[in-house]
Amino acid sequence: MEESKSYFYNFIPIISEVTQQERKKILEKYPPPELPTSGEFFNIQNEAVGNIVNIRVLLNEFSVQTTRTNKHYLKIIFSNNLGNINAKMWDNHGDIEKYITLLEEYSVFHVEAKVDEYLGHKSLTINRLVPCDENINPFYLLAYTQQDMEELTVELFSYLYQLQSPYKEISLAAMDQFWDQFRIRPAAKGYHHNYLGGLLKHTVGLMRFARFILKFEENHFQAVMKLINVVEKAHKRELWDQFQSDDNSQNLVWNNTIDHLYRMLSGMMQYKNNTPNYDALMTSILFHDIGKLLEYDHAGKKYEEFKYLFPTATDSNFATRKQTGITMDELGVMIGHIPYGVLLLTKVIENEKIHVSLEDIHLMSHCILCHHGLPEWGSAIRNPQTIEGYIIHIVDFLDSRYENTELIK
Repeated sequence: MEESKSYFYNFIPIISEVTQQERKKILEKYPPPELPTSGEFFNIQNEAVGNIVNIRVLLNEFSVQTTRTNKHYLKIIFSNNLGNINAKMWDNHGDIEKYITLLEEYSVFHVEAKVDEYLGHKSLTINRLVPCDENINPFYLLAYTQQDMEELTVELFSYLYQLQSPYKEISLAAMDQFWDQFRIRPAAKGYHHNYLGGLLKHTVGLMRFARFILKFEENHFQAVMKLINVVEKAHKRELWDQFQSDDNSQNLVWNNTIDHLYRMLSGMMQYKNNTPNYDALMTSILFHDIGKLLEYDHAGKKYEEFKYLFPTATDSNFATRKQTGITMDELGVMIGHIPYGVLLLTKVIENEKIHVSLEDIHLMSHCILCHHGLPEWGSAIRNPQTIEGYIIHIVDFLDSRYENTELIK
C-alpha cells in the first residue's frame, strides 16, 4: 500500500510502501505503547467547583507554606498527561508531618480532593493522599506526543527494513533490544520533543529529511539548498507575523539559523566528490539520540540499558530511585547521550557478532559524535569530517527547530 503524506511545511514527501501484511507484522513485533483512552484524562478545567475527584497523579514538587494567619499548609504541584495541577493540603491533625515523609519517598499518588477556585484559577484541596507502589504507565502521568504512534512505528521500520546488510542487522538488533523503552522516551527535557514519544518522533523526522536529500532529489547539495530556502521563507513569515502583532516577545523559531545552515552547506561542499553512504547515515540517525535512553530519567523509565552496557557492574540505586517528571539521570548526565550512542552502537555490533568494516564503524561513530555540529552545542568533534557528518547535523538541526512550529506535537 503506497500512501503519500508530507512534512516540513508540506515540502518533504512521506511515501509509505508498506503492505497491510507487512504493517501487521511490524506492529506485532514492535507494538507501540498503550495510550490512555479518552475517558482516562483528567482536566481540572472541566470540573465544577466543589466536585470531589479521585485521580492518580505524579508529584512534581512540594513545600510547606504559611498563611497570613500563621496557619501551615502543604503547597503541591502534581502533573498528569494534560499538564500541571496545583494543590494544597491543610495541616489538620498533624497532616503535614505525616505526609511530608510520604511525599519525600513516593512520586505517584492516588488523590481524593475537592475542586476549588481562587481568582479564576482552579486547584485541588486534598482530603486524602495515598502513595502508589504498583507498576505505572507513564503515559497516564506525563505529556506525550499527540501524533499517531502506530504510524510513526510503521514508518520507522519500513525505513529500517529497506537498509542493506550489515546496517539492517545493526538497526534491527538495536530495536529488538531497546524498543520497549525507545518507543516511549522523550528526546529532551526542555527545548524540543520534550515529551513521551519524542525520541521516536524525532528519529523518524531526521530520517524523513535524510531520505529527501539522498533519495528524492538528484543532487544532495541542491536538496539542502532547497531546504534552506524553505527556512528562509518560514523566517520571513515569522518576522512579518511579529511585525503585525502587538506581542514582540514571541519566539522566532528560525532566528539566527540561516547563516549557520549556509556555513554547514559550505563545509559539506568540500566533500563534493564523495558519494554519501545512505545506509550508514540512516543507521547513524537511529543511534544519534539513542543515548538519551540513559541520559534522562522519568516516571515509568526502566534501566536495562545500563545493565546492557555494563553487565559486570554492581547494582546502583535504581531500585530506590524516586522518579518524577523528565529529569537528567544522575548517572547519565555524567556521560551524555552522544558518547552513549557510540557505546551502544559498538556494543550491539559486538554482542550480535555483526561483521562491519572498521571504516564503517568509524563513519557511523563519527556521525553520532558530530551530530550537534559545533563543540559549543555539545558536539564531540570540532567539525564534521565526512559528508554524512554534515548531513546528519543539518537534518538534526532542521528537525529540532521545525518541531517547535508544529501545532500537533
